[in-house]
Amino acid sequence: MARRRYQDPRPQRVGNWWYLLYWQDQYENGRRTRKRKRVKLAPATMPKREVEKIAAEHLRPLNQGLLTVTSAMKFSEYVDAVYRQADLKLMAASTQERTESVLKNYLLPAFGESCLRDLTPFPVQKYLAGMADSKLSQESRDKIKDVLSSILGSAVKYGYLIKNPVQGLRLPKSKLGTRSKPYITPDMFLGLISLVREPYATMVYVALQSGLRASELIGLRWRNVHADSITINERYARGDWGPPKSAASNATIAVSKATIDRILRLKTLVVEVKAGRAIRRFPAVKSGGPDDLVFQSVAKGRPMRDNNILTRHIKPAARALGIPFVNWQVLRRSYATWLKMAGADVKDAQAQMRHSRASTTLDIYQQFVPESQRRAVDKMAALAGSGMVN
Repeated sequence: MARRRYQDPRPQRVGNWWYLLYWQDQYENGRRTRKRKRVKLAPATMPKREVEKIAAEHLRPLNQGLLTVTSAMKFSEYVDAVYRQADLKLMAASTQERTESVLKNYLLPAFGESCLRDLTPFPVQKYLAGMADSKLSQESRDKIKDVLSSILGSAVKYGYLIKNPVQGLRLPKSKLGTRSKPYITPDMFLGLISLVREPYATMVYVALQSGLRASELIGLRWRNVHADSITINERYARGDWGPPKSAASNATIAVSKATIDRILRLKTLVVEVKAGRAIRRFPAVKSGGPDDLVFQSVAKGRPMRDNNILTRHIKPAARALGIPFVNWQVLRRSYATWLKMAGADVKDAQAQMRHSRASTTLDIYQQFVPESQRRAVDKMAALAGSGMVN
């Protein structure tokens, strides 16, 4: 590594301003160069002694090695040469797609031409604070911040930065405050599965009766279906096979006999598909061996794509029922809420949802239900009934 050069240039007064001229490393096309940089320090009316203090503070990170040589690389170059090659490839296919979307639409336009060393907490916080005036949802804002933190965190890991500047920064508060997230009621559930054709109706049924994620449903094999339970140890997401989301997600959960019967019923179904003026018929299960998939694509028996199922089959049926908010996450959240409505203990619900922490089940997935609140109030009133005045 090249020896760090100590710099102590004197500020110069030119016109109405004090300026500082010093050397700074730059990266151009993967090569390091040293260029002269001129910065405006203070108005010419400021005493020279004070200006020298400002200059010393400006040069301190360079002279003390708080900025690495590689921090001169542009943000866009780092994303292309390092992050995409070393970190992004290890993520699930769906996560890669969303990350690339955030990069293209938000982060590269905002920071692409900036050097890593210029992404200090202030400009990053200023960017995050500017989201207060945008129409982005709070979830989208969180994702943008998470992706930026992931990229700059990897820069710390690989020695390009000393510290992740996103740590400790805050997003604007949602103007809407905390709201209960939508979920499907049992009545909505019956209407939904009646409008969705097979085998997708059974996927919706199993999702709402087991809480399985879309990738876990698609990766479910016949050996994982038992007499009164389902084992989750594999997932498939848009071409990417892998283990479940976390260690807690790799588990066997209890399901109802009706759910198992619904799954086994697939082996007897024939699916009709329009092909021009003709109708083609396919068995819903083309091969039912232990290692074969439970949910197979209609024509060729291959693994399905969650987004295709959602946009082509589930969402149109949901819109027809006046519930346009339905997606895979809503199905899983609805299952958690139904567990609460059924009076399930939080730890039991956590086990069924396969969360690492009960707080995730309680605070994020289970929604407040007016009926359950009314029952709680009535029970409390009954407890206090003996103290009422006649």
